[in-house]
Amino acid sequence: MSEGDSVGESIHGKPSVVGAFFTRIGQVYQSWLDKSTPFHAVRWGATLLLTAVYMIRVYILQGWYIVTYALGIYHLNLFIAFLSPKVDPSMLDEDEGPSLPTKQNEEFRPFIRRLPEFKFWHSATKGIVIAMICTFFEAFNVPVFWPILVMYFIMLFCITMKRQIKHMVKYRYLPFTHGKRTYKEET
Repeated sequence: MSEGDSVGESIHGKPSVVGAFFTRIGQVYQSWLDKSTPFHAVRWGATLLLTAVYMIRVYILQGWYIVTYALGIYHLNLFIAFLSPKVDPSMLDEDEGPSLPTKQNEEFRPFIRRLPEFKFWHSATKGIVIAMICTFFEAFNVPVFWPILVMYFIMLFCITMKRQIKHMVKYRYLPFTHGKRTYKEET
């Protein structure tokens, strides 16, 4: 690599002003993300508020249905990844390593998600922001008959969730738990 090839460096090997600016913006953004980590309800509340603003904007403008449909499909994919285990038991053979317990007397292994809650929230929020930005450009306002998209999305949601629930029942895992189980002492 020659001088000036690395990101954020000018021809003379010194950090460029533009590179330093974007590095600083990235650091500030990451700092705000780190500070927001423990506040689940506030983060999701802000995302729901942003979603409501987006939906009101689409309703008032009477357009951008393809963008909204794409956002819905993206959120559905995120939700399925959120509900799925990190290691899919259907893809493993019996001797290929750790798996979820399938019998009552097997050892308990905690449920580890393929997509953690924070990344789910962050990706969902970024998707809404990108969709909101798309509503400012007429090129994304493709004329479609929106009831067909709504019906197709409902069918897709039902089929996908039915398959996911069958998978959860077959491999006996529940992605929603609230802390460690405690047992009362019988005396």
